[in-house]
Amino acid sequence: MEYIPEPFRIKMVEPIHKTTKEYRQQCLKEAQYNAFRLKARDVYIDCITDSGTSAMSQNQWAAMFMGDESYAGAESFYRLEASVQDVFGMPYVQPTHQGRAADYIMAQIYAKKGKYAIGNMHFDTFRGNAEVMGAYPVDLCIDEGFDAASDPLPFKGNIDLNKMQALIDEKGADNVCVVIITVTCNNNGGQPVSMQNIREVSALAKKYNIPVVIDSARLAENAWFIKQREPGYENKEIKEITREMFSYCETATMSSKKDGLVNIGGLFVTRSEDVYHQANQMAIVHEGFITYGGMSGRDMEALAVGLQEACEDSYLEYRTGQVKFLGDLLMERGIPIIQPTGGHGVYVDGRRFFPHIPQHEFPSQRLVCALYEESGVRAVEIGACAFGSKDPVTGEDIFPELETMRICVNRRVYTSDHLRVIADALARIYERRDQYKGMKIVYEGPIVSLRHFTAGFELL
Repeated sequence: MEYIPEPFRIKMVEPIHKTTKEYRQQCLKEAQYNAFRLKARDVYIDCITDSGTSAMSQNQWAAMFMGDESYAGAESFYRLEASVQDVFGMPYVQPTHQGRAADYIMAQIYAKKGKYAIGNMHFDTFRGNAEVMGAYPVDLCIDEGFDAASDPLPFKGNIDLNKMQALIDEKGADNVCVVIITVTCNNNGGQPVSMQNIREVSALAKKYNIPVVIDSARLAENAWFIKQREPGYENKEIKEITREMFSYCETATMSSKKDGLVNIGGLFVTRSEDVYHQANQMAIVHEGFITYGGMSGRDMEALAVGLQEACEDSYLEYRTGQVKFLGDLLMERGIPIIQPTGGHGVYVDGRRFFPHIPQHEFPSQRLVCALYEESGVRAVEIGACAFGSKDPVTGEDIFPELETMRICVNRRVYTSDHLRVIADALARIYERRDQYKGMKIVYEGPIVSLRHFTAGFELL
């Protein structure tokens, strides 16, 4: 089994603590069996998200000392702007305090009441904003992308062009307000989108004057997969690939807490001057002045450096290789996962892991709790709770096609031995999987697409 060594030396360490199984059982009970409610100090290996959890480099820490905290026109903004323009190839840059703020601005501009937003698989924060705005987000990924047991394909994040054309024909182009391509596709395993698909989706949208937005939180990882898997790109630089990706869209949003390699920050980037001015006004109201947008000068400096580091081949080879290493460990132990592994984590198929637990009893959420109870490892459910919905007329639950537990691998944080701990713990649970029963929801918030953050559960 290949393991790609870290392309760095460790200079500082943070202690983490083991706890007893009995203690963790009590923690779960107090948190109503929701991993988001657990205290971080009670977690041994934290894989709930890859957002804002990266370890920063010495160059990023050094850059923070250059932070210009001027309210308007800070030098830190202009250094960030130049870095973003280099990676995205688009002229207009509006910082935000994090990705969901960029999502909010984007939704205010592009999501229209009663109209449809097409995507491969919409991320939860846009879905929540769309729900508030009265728009209808529709997931039109290829069929293999909705099947956790499908054969490995290189680009399971692709939008199905036939489905997209059919929706436009059925609803009318005037009733489709935006197309959002999420790279990589978070909901189905961090699966990449091919350049050919981005190009063809853009051309189809342009035919009907539908704007295209790229949700680019993991832009470098997607570019790396294009370089590795798509003919004609094997000799291109990562930033050549990212700039071509964004040449096919009008606007991009980014949670910089992923491929920006920082702990906070977001971006709204566009080639439209009119859209940029609209974003400026909303940023002033909700974020801050246009040259800081809710970020400190120090954070903008770290992001300017992090965007460049995320586009280095040596980093991306290690990054995606580490995720693959964990996936290989799990497959060796017979644990069912989405294949191939994507860029930011490994997704365990909850249905195949717990075939006796029906989806309405939240098998993947049960697996999250079992993993924490067994080992102190915190993962997250991407299934019936996180991406379920309700019929607007009857109020009945509508369950998603995918039912998974996501194990995020933090960037530049954990070692191969940490990954072995995760794999061994899951193997122990898998051996006695028949002993586990399902769960029920006892509390959920009013916005269904965001309920997983605060939901409360009970064991059955």
